[in-house]
Amino acid sequence: MTKTTEALERIKAFGMTNQMLTGDLTRIAAEYNYDFGHSEKSVSGLDAAYYPQFASDIRAEASYMARHYEVFYCLEASIRRMISDGLTTATGQEDWWETDCVPSHIKQEVASRIKAEIDSGVTRRSMEELDYTTFGELSQVIIANWQVFGGPLNSKKAVERVMANLNSLRNPIAHCSPLAEDEALRLSLTMRDWFRLME
Repeated sequence: MTKTTEALERIKAFGMTNQMLTGDLTRIAAEYNYDFGHSEKSVSGLDAAYYPQFASDIRAEASYMARHYEVFYCLEASIRRMISDGLTTATGQEDWWETDCVPSHIKQEVASRIKAEIDSGVTRRSMEELDYTTFGELSQVIIANWQVFGGPLNSKKAVERVMANLNSLRNPIAHCSPLAEDEALRLSLTMRDWFRLME
């Protein structure tokens, strides 16, 4: 076998190994509904016509920020679910929002936000009032019901601090600004702090 033939055989073997690895990763990703980040995200329909027109640096930034948005979305949604489940169980009522569990000023703010959304003519984001609260208000609901959440969470002051940090970190994510490297690290640490509150 010549050196050229041997080199070609090695290249073929390398290519086949990579194809098999890619196939395995694709199968595992589909089976466990997980994105390893090795495949190109597809853009379809109207987006396919316009998305390529955005500058490549903006598209790269959006891809970077998508990871942080996903983490934050999961964290915020899980905190809302914890509050809703906890207060439903504690009150024995699905409509716990109408009880004294929620401070009246938060109820007024939420009612105002819902009315503004309805008046704007867009589809309501949710039928749950809790989904219209800010992070600061979520913190107040937790503290106001410490008899319910003082078991799963271990410190009022820590809850206030962690929720304040999350509220600050939420702004660049929600307002389409890039998250600085330090702030990305702070988000990771704050998320760890949140889960430490439940230990």
